[in-house]
Formats: sequence, structure tokens, C-alpha cells
Amino acid sequence: MADTATPATAGSETRAPVAEATGISKRFGATVALREARISIAQGESHALVGRNGAGKSTLVSILTGLQQPDTGLLHFSGTPAPAFGDTDAWRSRVACVYQRSTIIGELTVAENLFLNRQSPTATQPIRWKQLRSRAQDLLGEYGVAVDPAARAKDLSVEQRQFIEIARALSFGARFIILDEPTAKLDARGITRLFAKLRDLQTQGVAFLFISHHLQEVYDLCTTVTVYRDAAHILTAPVTDLAHQQLVEAMTGETASITTVAENKAPTTPADTAELLSIDGLTLPGACQDLSLTVRSGEVIGLAGAAASGNVQAGEAIAGLHRAKTGTIKVAGKTISTGSVPCALAAGVGFVPEDRHLQGLVNNRSVAENATLTVTGQLGPLGTILPARTKTFAQRMIRDLDIKTPTTTTPVSALSGGNQQKVVVARALATDPHILVAIRPTNGVDVKSKEFLLTRIRQTAEGGKAALIVSDELDDLRVCDRVIVMFHGHITAEFDRGWKDEHLVAAIEGVTTATAPTTPHASGTDEHGR
Repeated sequence: MADTATPATAGSETRAPVAEATGISKRFGATVALREARISIAQGESHALVGRNGAGKSTLVSILTGLQQPDTGLLHFSGTPAPAFGDTDAWRSRVACVYQRSTIIGELTVAENLFLNRQSPTATQPIRWKQLRSRAQDLLGEYGVAVDPAARAKDLSVEQRQFIEIARALSFGARFIILDEPTAKLDARGITRLFAKLRDLQTQGVAFLFISHHLQEVYDLCTTVTVYRDAAHILTAPVTDLAHQQLVEAMTGETASITTVAENKAPTTPADTAELLSIDGLTLPGACQDLSLTVRSGEVIGLAGAAASGNVQAGEAIAGLHRAKTGTIKVAGKTISTGSVPCALAAGVGFVPEDRHLQGLVNNRSVAENATLTVTGQLGPLGTILPARTKTFAQRMIRDLDIKTPTTTTPVSALSGGNQQKVVVARALATDPHILVAIRPTNGVDVKSKEFLLTRIRQTAEGGKAALIVSDELDDLRVCDRVIVMFHGHITAEFDRGWKDEHLVAAIEGVTTATAPTTPHASGTDEHGR
């Protein structure tokens, strides 16, 4: 496949790229994050950067925005070398990044957010509020953003906050903006309006690097696409020159035809086994609509999807973290109250959260305390906790999960990432749950720990229980009997064992022309018919 790049606008051939990186390498200890990577973005271009998790996209963004220094390589903006590392003002005048997680401060007004730390000419001069709002109105008007400068940012829509971030970046003089998963929290109408605004800004010479897991959006918006895989540049080509199949192949390294019917092996679980999890018509505002699925005894089911698919929120709802607008969740035949963690726990839900650091561990507590948090009521009479009983229970969990720790009293923060994750899984299994819900269960662990954890989840199901793995990591999903794919809040495909990487990736990314194998009951589309 030709490695080419096409300028986005007429006449741009004679101009230096608005941003160009060549020979970029970066290591973090033994991990190679980038290997001789490169990218070039033309003035006024909308350039897509795609790749699976771990491909090197985030590291490249951190280098393009001056947050990290490359070990080797060169970086230029409009033909001039990048600013010195740490020169924040100089970097802001050349590049900005609008992240998936907004940096807008909700309690401040639009005007205050636009000119944060720039409200007055000097730190000693008082803020002239009327003048500040007038400056904000002029800036918003220049780029066609219809928002009241005096409005509180917390009262704005996600789409409006993104426009504010873009306008703020442009106010520093930057004409190159990186958009990291900008559609992740937008509905279909919001995406349409965002894309219209981006196209308008392109006519003014603003260039965008568009990072998304939704490949259809690449075809809808971008003129050029660059693919990274395994920390290296794979190709750069005009979007119109790449069929969906070719793009997915470049991302996965697989060469099989995407329209080939994948091997569908018969499910290993008898259809008459008990339903341990049943979801019927579940609607979570902003996440999913009318979601229905079942998991039977002995099954491991995958719930796959990229950002904004709603799969993570659906998994969290089973564990009681979100209250449903409509629909029911049943565990072992018993309807549970959504939005109640104690109710889900009592009904027999074991839960492994997405982020063990933010949601899974109490870092200043011991391994024993963390592993037994879900069963403290069983460790002593009348609400008390007996240290001896806690130690005995924890030792059994440590043996069962092969947790490498000096003692049960060792702070969990002292363990390796893989062993910390095992503690989280141990706590989820401590209640002997009917259904284990594991969200990205191998995130940030080594290969050996990953294999162990997935095997343990498989064993849980084979012991008469069931498991739901919520993930977009292909390795996580290989242990599943079925994989259900969500896209923008709806189930769009379902795969039995024997699926091929490129088929599943295409479904996760929302590729519309891929003929991926699905079961007869896989259905559901969004407003675009995807």
C-alpha cells in the first residue's frame, strides 16, 4: 500500500506543514512507546490518527503538545523548530489539544474560561468584567460560537464546552488543534454540528489532528489518515484511497478479507442452563437505549465497544453505579434496584471496576483489608471485624488468586500492577457471586498476569457461575463464548467463538460497509443507520 499524503487545500503544496514530526522515538523504561514514528499535517487539513490501544497515539500527542520530550526525532511547526521544552506560552501559540475529558471549569463563566489567567493585562491590574465579556463575545463571534459569555460553563452542553475549548486554543494564536475522541460524549446531532464547525474552521486555515475509535467518522470528516500500530507508523494515505477493509487491516495487522464469513462455532453453553444475568430494555441517559441481553450459567460473555458505545456504563449499572431511566436487571431471577451498590452486591454481583487506582483500591490499606471489603460483615459478630478471621480469609484469597505479597498486612500500594489487579478480582470473587462483571480486567498488567486473570474468570464460569467482560481489548474477549458489540448506545453485532480480529474491530469501530458475521438476534442501529 502506497505511503502517501495529500494536502487538504489548494495551494498548500508550497507551504510548510502546520506540524511535522519525523523519526520520533520514546521509551518509558523497558517499554517502547514510539519507534521512529512520523506524521505531517497540512494547513487547513483534517487529518485522522488511528490505531488500536497501545499503538502510540497518546505518546505522540504528548510530544506534539510539549508535555513529553522525544528521545530522538525532530518536530517542526510551520517550518520552524518546536519551542523549547517548558516554554508553555510558545507551545500554546502553535498547538492545542481538546481532550475527551473537558478542561473547562464548570463554576466559571464562559468569558472566564476563555481567558483563564489572562483576565487582565497584568497580575496587578483589576479585572474589567465588562471588557472581559466584550473580548469573549468578539472571540466567540469570530469563530461563530453562539454562547453567552456570561453563562456558567456547567450549564453548557458537552458540544458547547468543546467549542469553548477550541475557541480558547485559537485565541492563543494556534492554528493546529488536536481533537482526542471529540465525539465520545456527543449524540448524533451534536456530532453533525461539531463536524460542520470544524469544516468551517478549516476554510480559515485551521488544521486538525482527529483521533477517534469510530472509523466511519474518519471517512465523514477527514481527508488524510495515518495509522499507527505497535508503536510505529504503518501508513499515511488519502482517506478516499483506503477502503474500510484496508484501514482495518492496517490497524490490526490482519490480511484476511473483511467480507469473508468468519468461522462461527456452536456455543459451548447449553441453551437450557439458568439465566444468571438478564437485562431487559435498559436505558441509561447519555449511555445506552433499550439494551437487552442474557448471560447463562457457565458462560463468559464479552460486551465490546469503544468510547461512547455505552458498554462501560451498562456494566457499571449492573453493579449498581447508575440508576436506569427504564428497564430491568435480574440476577439469578431476582430483580435488583438499579443505582444501589448494596442491592447489587446482595443479589450476587461481583464487580471489577475499570480503574483499580480510582475505583478499586484503598491504597493506604493492607492487602487483607482490600481483598475483604465486600465480606466485612462475615468477619466478626455484630458488625465487628476479627483480625484473625480477616487474615484467614485473606490468605485463602491470596492463594486462590496467586497474589505475590510479603504478608497479608502489606500495603496494597506496594504491590505490582498485576498483583494489585488480582486483589481487586479477589475482592469481587470473595462473595462467591452469581455473575462477575469485569471492566477491562487486564488493563495495565503484564502478559503473565493477564493470562492468569482471564483464566481465572473462565474458571469462575465453568464452576457454575457466569461472567461479563466489558472491554475493547481483543485479548480480553478471546476467552468469551459470545461477544456482543455496542456502538453509540445500541447493540449492533454479536459474534460466537471463532471471530476474526478484523471483523470484531470493524464492528467496534462502527464501520458500515463491513459484512461481519452476526447472530440472527443481533440488531440495533443509531441515527445514522450504523
